[in-house]
Amino acid sequence: MAELPVGRGPVHITLHMGPKLAKPVPAEVAEALLSAQITATAGERSGFQLAFDLTKNGLISRTLLPEGYFDPKTRLIVTVTVRGTPEVLFDGLVVRQEVGASNQPGHSTLTVTGEDLSLLMDLEERTDRYPNLPPSQRVLAILGRYSDYGIRPDVYTEKVSQPPHQDLRVHYQTSTDLGYINELARANGYTFYLEPGPNPGQSSARWGPEVRLGVRQHALNVNMDANSTVDQLTFAYDGTAREEPQARWQDPGTRQSTLLPQPPISPLRPPLGKRPTPALKRRTLAGTAKHQREQAEAELLARAAVSADVVSGSGSLDVNRHGYILQPRQLVGVRGSGRTYDGDYFVKSVTHILRQGSFQQNFTLSREGLEARSAYVRP
Repeated sequence: MAELPVGRGPVHITLHMGPKLAKPVPAEVAEALLSAQITATAGERSGFQLAFDLTKNGLISRTLLPEGYFDPKTRLIVTVTVRGTPEVLFDGLVVRQEVGASNQPGHSTLTVTGEDLSLLMDLEERTDRYPNLPPSQRVLAILGRYSDYGIRPDVYTEKVSQPPHQDLRVHYQTSTDLGYINELARANGYTFYLEPGPNPGQSSARWGPEVRLGVRQHALNVNMDANSTVDQLTFAYDGTAREEPQARWQDPGTRQSTLLPQPPISPLRPPLGKRPTPALKRRTLAGTAKHQREQAEAELLARAAVSADVVSGSGSLDVNRHGYILQPRQLVGVRGSGRTYDGDYFVKSVTHILRQGSFQQNFTLSREGLEARSAYVRP
């Protein structure tokens, strides 16, 4: 499966494997690859599943499998080249292997399943203290432990400044590194994920707002005859998804409780739709009264932003027909679905499905409002 005839040129798949510094796999391993499925979702850990032909006397069954080549915690990197442009789709660790033995020749398979490198941050619980460090600096301190895996920090300062007050409170970590990083992300309306690449063995660890600004990917075209790149797109508007959170804060000096004002969510979620959707729910946040005011304001902003997306879309595309690999956690335009749902969207998740002669992508989209903000959508 090293070469797949997709589009104007073949899709070339390159696999690297190894304990920490992954190396190109033997040619027999690349040729034995039957299928690959890779899923990346905003705010979640990415995962993969690869299936190999387990020939009875082949290199995999004879040597590599018994010697631990596919054992858990083995690093695996998947790179796909489309039209001469390489793209690292996945960089992670094997967590499970399954062997399906069959009486029929050519039907025995080895399936390996794994997760991205953030799994390394979720293997050990720690107890640490971070005196006089705001959230972003705490995240930087934690990510420094994983630089030998080629993980580069891409950390943004929190939108609501939270100057540390060691005399009032010292922040403690009592969970895994990943658990604590995600806790800090949720409290600030941020997401945390690893983005593989740009070269094999490198990853970017993003702790910050979702990417809702910048250059859009090539548009998803539907109902446009020969120009259509997607067979079908399904959209939904869930009126109960958006909440208007409320938070109270208590002044430690006067003991008086104050209802915090509603913050604008545009710093975290720049609008993608022209017609904003109202919040039908109100919900009071628990525990904010005893927090520092800046921390309570950050949690209020985070909750308002996270529930903002009420419009969702889903579909699938053939990379051969679309001509490009749709990237998750970025922006893309939609054309041909009508005035209400055309325009820019955030790509919430993408599942890459590669088989012999086929490269499909299933995807989900989201945004906070209806109608396009601009009459122009990048083709």
